[in-house]
Amino acid sequence: MGSRVTLLILFLVLCNGVALTMGFWRTKGEDKEEEPLSSDKLFLMMKSKHVAKTDAGEMRVLESYGGGNSDRRLNIGFITMEPRSLFIPQYLDSTLIIFVRSGEAKVGFVYKDKLAKRHLKMGDVYQIPAGSTFYLVNIEESQKLHIICSIDPSESLGIDVFQSFYIGGGAHPASVLSGFEPEILENAFNESGEELQKLFTRQREGPIVHVGDSHATSIWNNFLQLKEEDKLEHIVEEEIGDEEEQQRNWSWRKLLESVFGDEIKDTKEKRTKKPPHSCNLYDRKPDFENNYGWSVAVDGSDYSPLKSSGVGIYHVNLSAGSMMAPHVNPRATEYGIVLKGTGRIQIVFPNGSNAMDTHIKEGDVFFIPRYFAFCQIASRSEPLEFFGFTTSAQRNKPQFLAGATSLMRTMMGPELAAAFGVSEETMRRVVKAQHEAVILPTPRVAPAHTHREELLLHVIPKNHMIMGF
Repeated sequence: MGSRVTLLILFLVLCNGVALTMGFWRTKGEDKEEEPLSSDKLFLMMKSKHVAKTDAGEMRVLESYGGGNSDRRLNIGFITMEPRSLFIPQYLDSTLIIFVRSGEAKVGFVYKDKLAKRHLKMGDVYQIPAGSTFYLVNIEESQKLHIICSIDPSESLGIDVFQSFYIGGGAHPASVLSGFEPEILENAFNESGEELQKLFTRQREGPIVHVGDSHATSIWNNFLQLKEEDKLEHIVEEEIGDEEEQQRNWSWRKLLESVFGDEIKDTKEKRTKKPPHSCNLYDRKPDFENNYGWSVAVDGSDYSPLKSSGVGIYHVNLSAGSMMAPHVNPRATEYGIVLKGTGRIQIVFPNGSNAMDTHIKEGDVFFIPRYFAFCQIASRSEPLEFFGFTTSAQRNKPQFLAGATSLMRTMMGPELAAAFGVSEETMRRVVKAQHEAVILPTPRVAPAHTHREELLLHVIPKNHMIMGF
């Protein structure tokens, strides 16, 4: 009887281990286990969801999975906004780190009880903390705005990929203020119920709205054209012409006054603590560069807002046919978005077996769990450019497993040779054969497909998001 109990316990322990491994295929919060992904798709993020979509723009989110991994998770968002459009004021239960892929934007958000505003251009990175009210404006007249962002769910309510709390809004989306009883709002705003009814029912265009044409109220059109230092003053001093125009613009004016009231009362107050500036990824010199490519990494020591979010950023460009040497991230899980080109990525399980080996192309999103060995390879026909986030704001210090600066060279000695069962002379010859470091020349395994051939060969799974910048 005792031996049966022992066997049963061992069986349950084994099942638990299998369940942890299967966690990589399970979405956090779900009780029902999904079908295991094939090995060539295991670490591609393909579960996408629209969180906002109007004729003025959209936001789509790819949800991270990997419940068996103890490291933090990040969701990856893509925001596309038409020229002269606004993502209305809101706050989130998650921290956003935004990267301007193309176009120009203005972001306004409440920082230390003040309205902070920043002009962001292509390559800029900016953090919007969880709970901070903000808005985004595409200030371009003819160019779309494309933003890639990391969404940290560690502070979220767990309701969805993230939860928006709209300050602005009306019938669609509803403002968080609209949920209060009429008498409470009348007392809070010191306004009549009739005027408040106009405020909370007029907007029906959704969370992303046009601001430069007939879709927009004229107050927003004029407001966004002013100089930075004049905007809040304008809200106080603007005189409205006729009664009809006043009725049309009242709701936006009242909303801005209620949200940014302190700033409107004293717009010339000297600010002793300024909000952080953006960090431009394209202006930085590469941390590493050779004839085969370059890489840039930004952490909390380079851009202080990243310290509070615990997120790092990187940008890599591999020349045609080159490869990142096999390496390991000892401090963070890595999330990557292919910006340009095609290539291949291979990830290895801790037991030395293949975890994923697949072709990647523009718009694909992948993640590599902390400690897992992996490498990226550019196609022989074109460079491979990718950008991404890591779950640590400390310097990542990837450990390379091959090349001139590899762990193998650092550990060279009789012990390493014994571990492989070869002579020390053989070990030294093999390890020192590669004279390049980090980014290596064209390997025989580089994909030969052209971009057109890659698109034809790559089967797009159902619900897989394709980015088109």
